[in-house]
Amino acid sequence: MLLVFLCALWGLQQVAIKQAISEGLPPMLQAAFRSTLAGSILLVWIAWRQGAGSLRAMVDRTSPRWPGLVLALSFSLEFMAVYPGLQRTTASRGVLFLYAAPFFTALIAHFFIPAERLKPRQMLGLVVAFAGVALAFGQGLVSGSGDLLGDALCGFAALCWGFNTALVKANARLRAAPATHVLLYQIGGSAPVLLVAAWAFGDLGHMPVASAMAWGILVFQAVVIAFASYLAWFWLMTIYPATQLAGFTFLTPLFGILAGVLLLGEPLALTLFAGLAAIAVGMRLLR
Repeated sequence: MLLVFLCALWGLQQVAIKQAISEGLPPMLQAAFRSTLAGSILLVWIAWRQGAGSLRAMVDRTSPRWPGLVLALSFSLEFMAVYPGLQRTTASRGVLFLYAAPFFTALIAHFFIPAERLKPRQMLGLVVAFAGVALAFGQGLVSGSGDLLGDALCGFAALCWGFNTALVKANARLRAAPATHVLLYQIGGSAPVLLVAAWAFGDLGHMPVASAMAWGILVFQAVVIAFASYLAWFWLMTIYPATQLAGFTFLTPLFGILAGVLLLGEPLALTLFAGLAAIAVGMRLLR
């Protein structure tokens, strides 16, 4: 029940981002403040639960600080893509492309992690999943319901997410690090990069324009999504097999599509569900 609730929250996030943009909070500024606030809370949490020594261990010579830096940069690129992408395309389409990330994880792992070479059944899954992405992408071009650049940006964000997952799998130090540390490398490390990006895009000048609802949505993204839900996810991973948990994550784009339709009045395209089904089948074959 907790995992289904988390998937509903993650699906709602895309709608929250679009709503905050419409309330005057620009995309890059949202991404920057989200990482800054969530990273600050996570920093305090680690110091409280694990001690200040745990934070010092994140930057000593035995820590995965350099792979952690790569994680932070890739995580920054992911959100520099997904927030502007959602500004252009619909939340329904954005969540579908974003949650094709396991497709990219499997593809990257096949070439760079010898133990994760794909078998023929898994290769078939990769093809089916790609067909689902292509179907959703093509439907947007034909119907005009999507935006070519917006869809592509969300797809690039999925690529960055897939790269991060593969990097954690491939690097022994990252695998051995506490999950909270890996999360802080990404969220906390991305904050300064995204703040610079928000300044470069001129988003900082829009702060007084945003409504109270926009700032409330930002707090929701940082505290509930980026901090609490991710910690809950890592806690679940210490209890249940990862393969069982991963299967539930396919509910997220379903919740995202439904939230976009019900809350934003986005068109309900059956081809999106067909694309989602193909991606889900393909990811199942990949396991």
